[in-house]
Amino acid sequence: MSFFSGIRSEQMPGPINGNPVRGLCEKVCIQVKKVFDACLKQQHISGLPITLTDFTPPNPAYPLTFVSGQSSMTNRATLTDLVVNRFEDRPNFAHISATANIPVDIVYTDAVNQQGVASGVITLPVDVVLFLPQASIIPYMVELVASAVIASATIQNGIAVVEGCVMMIIKIVAETELLVPSYGYCQIPQCQEYSTNVCQGFFEMPLFPSNNTINQN
Repeated sequence: MSFFSGIRSEQMPGPINGNPVRGLCEKVCIQVKKVFDACLKQQHISGLPITLTDFTPPNPAYPLTFVSGQSSMTNRATLTDLVVNRFEDRPNFAHISATANIPVDIVYTDAVNQQGVASGVITLPVDVVLFLPQASIIPYMVELVASAVIASATIQNGIAVVEGCVMMIIKIVAETELLVPSYGYCQIPQCQEYSTNVCQGFFEMPLFPSNNTINQN
């Protein structure tokens, strides 16, 4: 079972049917990151060199043949060399420049057809204009969410020259305490245990054979 398993109650997240005010029970203060502004940047990359590290297994036999590549599942994208300059004539907006660092995993096969994976980082410039909140005790932060897919690459001497697609969301956020309407606490359903269904059909069989054939003519 899960929130979207089909068996639902009013205390589970999901679409609202009918009157949205029905079931409201209180106003609650929640601690969240409020997004003051955000923008989406999509970019095609071609001929971009990436230094590969952390080869697994180590010391692959060259040449390496590219298999696939995508954003790392364990390392998040970050911004470095961040510079924020407010506009004098538009004090609520700023020019934001930085370097986006997007970790990726490159899958390859080596000269003896053994598959391996190596790590790399796509580095791209960020140069955007975004809304900024005014100065406060709780400071704002500039955050990056990014995803990359590598369509092709050539690998030589630990360098992958890649072609692919990158999506970046640059956000202005701050840790805040917001007052929101609440329907109460979520009702958490029991988990649906994963099964390979090896015994499907077997456990549903009758314990003893049927004797329905006795009365047949």
